Order: sequence, then C-alpha cells, then structure tokens
Amino acid sequence: MNTLTSFFTLLIFPAGLTLVLLGMFYEWMDRKLVARFQNRIGPRWFQPFADMVKLFAKEQIEPRVANPVLFFGLPILALSGALTAALYVPMLGLAPAHSFPGDLVATLYLLSLLTVSIGLAGWNTSSRFSLVGATRALTQTFAYEAPFLLALLGPALAAGSWQISEINVYAASHWMILSQPVGFVVALIGLMGKLELPPFDAPEAETEIVAGALTDYSGRGLAIFNLGKSAELVIGLTLVAAFYLGGLGGVVPFLLKTIFLLIVMSLLQSVLTRLRIDQTVGMWWRFGTLLVLAQILLMIVWKGWWL
Repeated sequence: MNTLTSFFTLLIFPAGLTLVLLGMFYEWMDRKLVARFQNRIGPRWFQPFADMVKLFAKEQIEPRVANPVLFFGLPILALSGALTAALYVPMLGLAPAHSFPGDLVATLYLLSLLTVSIGLAGWNTSSRFSLVGATRALTQTFAYEAPFLLALLGPALAAGSWQISEINVYAASHWMILSQPVGFVVALIGLMGKLELPPFDAPEAETEIVAGALTDYSGRGLAIFNLGKSAELVIGLTLVAAFYLGGLGGVVPFLLKTIFLLIVMSLLQSVLTRLRIDQTVGMWWRFGTLLVLAQILLMIVWKGWWL
C-alpha cells in the first residue's frame, strides 16, 4: 500500500499530473492578465494545453555537436526537480505529501535544478545564442538565489523551524507581510528573476538572442522545459503565499492568495521594460540582499529584546 501511495503521489497528486495541469492553467492566467493590462485580448484558456500537444507531436532535432545524454536528460532533470519539490509544499492548501526537518532547504535546491539545467543545456550546444543565454541564465541565478533564500529565511526564523509545514502553521496566525514587508517584496521579485519573467527576461530575450539557452531545443525537450517552468511558478507562488499571506489552510485560500500574487506579478510585467543583464544582476544583488539582511538583523534584535 505504501508503494502504491508513493506512486500515486509522484505521478498524480500533489506532484505529477496535478501540478503540470495547474502550472499550465496558471501560465494561461499570467498570459491573459498581461494581455488585458496591455489592452490586448490574449490567448484562450486551452492555448497552453494546445501548445504542449503541438510540441510533443513535433520532431526533436538533436544538434550534431551536442552530448546526447545531456541533451535528452537535462529537460527530464529540470522537470523532476520541480515535481519532487512539490511533495514538500502545501499544494492546494493541503498538508504536504512528505515533510521532514529542513525540507525548506531541500526544496529551494530542487527548485534551482531548473535554471542549472537550462544553463547546461545552452552550454551543450555550439549556437552563439544558446551560449549567451546560458551565461546570462547562470549569472542571473547567482544574483537571485541568495535574496530569494534570505527572503524565505525571515519567516523560518520567526517560526523557529526549517520545516515548511510548521512555518505554514505558524504563519496562519502571523501575517508576515505586515511584520516583514521587505522580505515579501524581495521574495516576489526574486521569484520573477528565478523564472526569468519580464522585466528580468534578459536570458531569453527574443529580440536579442532568439530563445536564449533553449534556442536549439524543439519538440519534447522544449515542452518538458516549459512544463518545468510552469510547475515552478505554482510552487514559488505557494511558498510566498504560505509564508507571507497568513498560511494556506484550504483550496479556497490557496487559489485566492496565489492568484492575487499572480496578478501583482502580471502587473509588474506589464508596466516595466526589460532590464539589461548588468542591471538585473548588479542592482538586485547589492540592494535586495542588503535589505533582507538588514530586516533579518532587526527581527533578531527585536525578538531578543522581547524575550
């Protein structure tokens, strides 16, 4: 029975099929919101699903100079990391499928597999566009991983635990967005940087380097990478909502809070123009990290004085 339960958990819920479908739905909602904010109609609800069907039906062309193991294995690794990370977060406001002390650190590392895989995928080809995109993607990762981690460290320190389920329970009675507003802003912007959403989309700028590190990918490989990004979007929104917006205690709070965050992110994508890679890296690394560290220091001092 335990084997069947684990198999169902990995393939159906909370990871697997459920997360993939939910990720495509949130992707459509993000594209639709950005279109409406820009006075456009935007795609219909089934467009992401149609895109996936089309890509899976197309031929996947392998570059002659690419290592076949890396070329076909990196998309699977990227999606597997996202699906595994979903096991430790309160998907749909329900209790995580698995939980252990320190699973927050493991989840953040699993979420980093997507960007690392995209960077390695770009380095595995000889295309100039792919190499430039891979360099930008890995450079931006180093700039946004640390602020995003520190932004989630604040609620963890306040709850006195590195276990996501315990932090979620603590946050249910403590709206961290009120006590740690800087951390909330840094977490939201850090999530956009991790997912390479505008205005932090320099690693895949269409008008400059075609599709960045994934220029040479087509068919199934490109589809799996896109599914990994969609899944990571849902997981990132879940973490930010659980830590900063009063926790997640059911399906309705989950949808309301994550969709609210998605609306804010879509609004930022609509009103801001693309930043150069030096602007996204240098500016955010200095100010984002320092602001979060200052807030954590103030929280520690205040907590020690209160005790």
